[in-house]
Amino acid sequence: MRARGAQVTDIVVIVVAADDQVMPQTIEAIDHAKAAEVPVVVAINKMDKAGANAEKVRQQLADHGVLVEAWGGEVQASEISAKKGTNLEDLLDKILIAAEILELTAVRETPARGFVIESRMEKGRGTVCTVLIQRGVLQVGNVFVAGPNFGRVRAMYDELGKKRKEVFPGQPIQVTGFENAPHVGDQLIVFKDEREAREIASKRQAQLREQEMRMREGGGRSNLLQFIEGKETAELNLIIKGDVDGSVEAIADSLMRLSTDEVEVKIRHRGVGPMTESDILLASASNAMIIGFNVHPTAKAREMAVIHDVPTETYRIIYELIEEVKNIIIGLHKVEKAEKVMGYIEVRDLFKISRIGTIAGCYVTEGKVERSNRVRLLRDEVEIYDGNIETLRRFKDDVKEVAQNFECGVKIANYNDVKVGDVMQFYKIVEVEREIIVG
Repeated sequence: MRARGAQVTDIVVIVVAADDQVMPQTIEAIDHAKAAEVPVVVAINKMDKAGANAEKVRQQLADHGVLVEAWGGEVQASEISAKKGTNLEDLLDKILIAAEILELTAVRETPARGFVIESRMEKGRGTVCTVLIQRGVLQVGNVFVAGPNFGRVRAMYDELGKKRKEVFPGQPIQVTGFENAPHVGDQLIVFKDEREAREIASKRQAQLREQEMRMREGGGRSNLLQFIEGKETAELNLIIKGDVDGSVEAIADSLMRLSTDEVEVKIRHRGVGPMTESDILLASASNAMIIGFNVHPTAKAREMAVIHDVPTETYRIIYELIEEVKNIIIGLHKVEKAEKVMGYIEVRDLFKISRIGTIAGCYVTEGKVERSNRVRLLRDEVEIYDGNIETLRRFKDDVKEVAQNFECGVKIANYNDVKVGDVMQFYKIVEVEREIIVG
C-alpha cells in the first residue's frame, strides 16, 4: 500500500510514533514518496505518551533525507496525539497549505481516470477492485480499460458498503465489472466507444505477450545488462534486497563507492526479504533496477516485473554482484569518438557524365580507401568539401575498397566542383577506448 499510495496521491502524510523510532516501513514510505516526487507532511504521533521524544524523531527523519522546518528544512511537521485529538487542526492546516502551494484542482468534465490500488476475487461478485478516481466522474455502465484488461462498471460500493451510481475525483471506490483481474498500480481509463476500448485492451495484451517472450528469449543474458541498452542517463538507480541486514548494508555501501564523475549510483531503497510488488512499483516509478542477494522475487512480483519492464537479478556472491554493476556503470559512460584517416588519393583526370556528374580519375597514394568512408576534398592543403562517397570504381566495376598504388574512379555525393590536382582524404569515425576507473 505504501508504494501504491505514493504514486496516486498528491500529498503524503508520514506518521511516526514519538515514543518509538523511525521504522523500516516508514523508511520505505519515505523512499516511495521521494521516487514519486510527492511532497511530504510529517505527523509526530503519540505525544501524550510518557517517553515521547519529538526531537529524536526529527533527527532520525533527517538521517533519511526528510528535513523538517524546525531543523531548517522545507518539510512541515506537526506534533499530535491521534488518540486524544490533540493538535489535529494544526496538521490539517499544514496539509491545506501544501495543497494550496501545489494549486491542486480536480477536472470533472472529462472521461474518468483513476488507479487500481487493490484487487481481489470475491465469491458471487468476481473481481473487485478499489479504484482511486483522479479526474472525471466514474459512473455505473462506463466502459473502461485497466492495464491490458477491458471492463464495464457493473456496480460500485463506498467504504461503508453502500452502492453508488457515480464517484467524483479524490474518492476511493470498490468497482466490479472487470473481465480479468487487473494489477495493482494499473491505470483505469474510461472510453466512450466500447470498440475502441476493446481494441486498446487487445493491443496491450499483445504487447504484454511480446515482453514475456523477450524475457524468456533473453534468459542467457543478464537482465541488468539488457537494462542499459539505449539508456543515456548519468544516474544509476538501484534497489537492494537481501537475506540479512548486514549484507544489504555492506552491498549498498560498496555500490555507492562505485560512482564516477559521469555516473552517479543512487540507492533508492534497501531492505531485508524477498523482492515484492512494492519494490517493483518503486523501481518503476524511479527508473531503477532491483538487485537481490540470496533473495528472489515473489510470484506476484515476477509477474509485475514483466508488466512494468523492471529488471531484477539475484546473486549469491558479492564479488560477482559488484563486478556486474561495474560493467553497467562502464556501459553508461558516454562513448568518445575520433576520426581515423584511412588513406589519400590524388585527382589526375576528370570525366563529366550527363545525369551523373563529375567522376574523378584518381590514384591511391597512401593507405587504402573504402566505399563506406567519408571523404574530405583538399585543394592546396585547404579543405574545400566534406561528404560521402557516391561511387567507387575500378575501371567499370563498383568496388568496396581500393588499395595503395592502384587507380580508381570516385564520385563524391552531391558535389561536382573537383579539379585535377585535388587531394581526397578518406576517413571514418571510430570509437576510442577509454580507461574508466570504477570503485
